[in-house]
Amino acid sequence: MDIGARLYSIQERMAAACARASRDPADIRLIAVSKRQPVEAIEAAIRAGQRDFGESTVQEALEKIDALVDPAVEWHFVGHLQSKKARFLPGRFQWLHSLDSLKLATRLADAVGRHGGQALNTLIQVNVARDPAKHGVTEEDLPRLLESLFEAQPAGIRLRGLMTIGRRDAGKAETRGVFARLRELRDRCAREFALTEFTELSMGMSGDFEAAILEGATMIRIGTGVFGVRGEE
Repeated sequence: MDIGARLYSIQERMAAACARASRDPADIRLIAVSKRQPVEAIEAAIRAGQRDFGESTVQEALEKIDALVDPAVEWHFVGHLQSKKARFLPGRFQWLHSLDSLKLATRLADAVGRHGGQALNTLIQVNVARDPAKHGVTEEDLPRLLESLFEAQPAGIRLRGLMTIGRRDAGKAETRGVFARLRELRDRCAREFALTEFTELSMGMSGDFEAAILEGATMIRIGTGVFGVRGEE
């Protein structure tokens, strides 16, 4: 199965999940996670109509972004980002899915200011599953991070919602519970902090994106489902 066929298959499954949830597929953004994939594979996905791509390693991502200059494509940084590498995102990435500290937000804001570009759409990563192998703030620390962001007012950062990663070995009920909890956290934060743009939920990968759609995902991150077995999500 080629990349175009895989994309079509994913889109069909997205549509079926949306039908079950009485949702519009147009409200969900498919992010093709292209880490460890060659430029040629991304070009094939673009030819098949894919416009959103996710990367998790700065150096690898920069090489691809510089090689694939296409104004219709949006790039999402979906991995853990060290604050010392924040300067590389403005002007290349439109989205960051893994904000987890005030320090990182401040570095990003400084970088956006120096670059003079558009504000960076930013999601806060929450470790809802409390997986020690994953990054992100805890549920308890999320309000404190938002409070500190409001006090600091880092220009150039647009807070757009939340992201989480489910446990790989979790059952279906646990996975859906994690996704449902992220939706509840987003709604509560948007209400309590009057965040009018805080609408996004980035959750769900190749093995659990249908459950994520049922629980309200607005972004799903698919790697192997789009590109095949090379590498990992």
